[in-house]
Parts: sequence; C-alpha cells; structure tokens
Amino acid sequence: MDFAGQRIWIIGASAGIGAALARALAGQGARLVLSARDATALSALAAECGEARIEPLDLGEAGALAATVARLADLAPFDAVICTAALYDPARVADLDPARTEAMVRVNLLGTLDVARLCPPLIKEGGQLVLFGSVAGYIGLPGGQPYSATKAAVNNLAETLAAELAPRIRVRLVCPGFVQTRLTAKNRFAMPAIITPEEAAGAVLCGLARRGFEIHFPRRFTLAVKLLRLLPYGLSLRLTRRLG
Repeated sequence: MDFAGQRIWIIGASAGIGAALARALAGQGARLVLSARDATALSALAAECGEARIEPLDLGEAGALAATVARLADLAPFDAVICTAALYDPARVADLDPARTEAMVRVNLLGTLDVARLCPPLIKEGGQLVLFGSVAGYIGLPGGQPYSATKAAVNNLAETLAAELAPRIRVRLVCPGFVQTRLTAKNRFAMPAIITPEEAAGAVLCGLARRGFEIHFPRRFTLAVKLLRLLPYGLSLRLTRRLG
C-alpha cells in the first residue's frame, strides 16, 4: 500500500510504537494528525514529521475525544484512525492500586470504546480503524492485571466492530508482543522475542498494506501464545501457573 498523501490520525503518538509509526508514515508522505497527552513530546515529534498537525488529547478525560473529533471534522475524511494509546502497570491482583487501576480501565478500555463510537464518521468509505490490543489479551497470565484484562476486552471489541462496521470501514486489530518502550521497561522479567518500536512500526505498516483482520508480531512469539490459548484449560492453566 502506498501511504503517500493519505490522511491518518494517530492517537497515542508521543512515544513508543505510536511515535515510530508517525515517523515511518511521514517518511512515506502521509498527512498526519498526532494526538497524545504530552503536548511537548507531540510538538517535537511533529517537527520530525513535516507538516503534521498536533491535537493534545487524554483519552481518560471525559469529553476530550468528542471535542477533538469536532475540531478535526474539517479534515475529514481520514484514510485511517490508529489508536495505540494505553497505560500499563504490571501487578498481581492483590497488589493493585485502585486509582491506577481505574486510570488504566478509563484509557485502555473506555477510551478505546470512545474511539470506536466517535471516530468512524471521520473515516472515508473503505478506510481503516486500527485498534491496538495485545498478545497479553490472548490468555490470562500472572502479574499482568489489569492491563491484560483491558486488552482482552479491546481484542473482543475489535472483533465486534469488524462485523458492525463492515463493509464501509475495515477494522484492524494489532496485537504486539514485547516491544522496547517506557511501558515494558516496568517489567522485571526476561521478555522473549522483544523488538524495537521501529521494528514494530514496520510490522504494522506491512500488515496495513495487506488484507486480513489481525496484525500480530513477532510471530515466533505470538504463534506460541496462540497455541497456548488453544489448549484445554486443564493443561493451559497448569502451564500458566508455572509462569507465576
């Protein structure tokens, strides 16, 4: 797919995969709108991305996305809206901080639901709504809550939207494995098959250029987790207990 001239809105663009995607798409000539909470980081990124427009946005703030959508109505239709925004704090259920847990649910799940509700009218017929779930949403693993639960919900939401919005809009689900970001830097365990944000962005763009619903990477890791999900609970839960 040639992204030159395409108008694309990236939500969650200030760091990690979102920022790498912005740079890669700008390098191919896409016309970008960049959103995230960190306005300073967005401004610096926009300077690297030609004439990118910035729209600071906190998905966890009530009404913020609706206001941003209204401001962007003059730029519609978009070829794609890509939502990478997420919060992550690894913890066991017994150790969860209620305020941080609520923030994760507000951004990761309720924020993505708002994207699903409010952004489709901005997207052209045949355009793409791209939601970032996660391999962490494939199966419950110790220490991943509540992030894993929110991402399992996003995976499910994308499946629903793929049916509801077809054929006018193509819904794509992106499920990354471990990527070197400020979020995964919080992990205190060896992360198998970890890749850079630039590698992740390349995998996303390759996936967007093809047909299909899910984009998952790196496959040497994601296929193994998919296999684990297919096992009977008696076996899969025995294996996941060992990980704890």
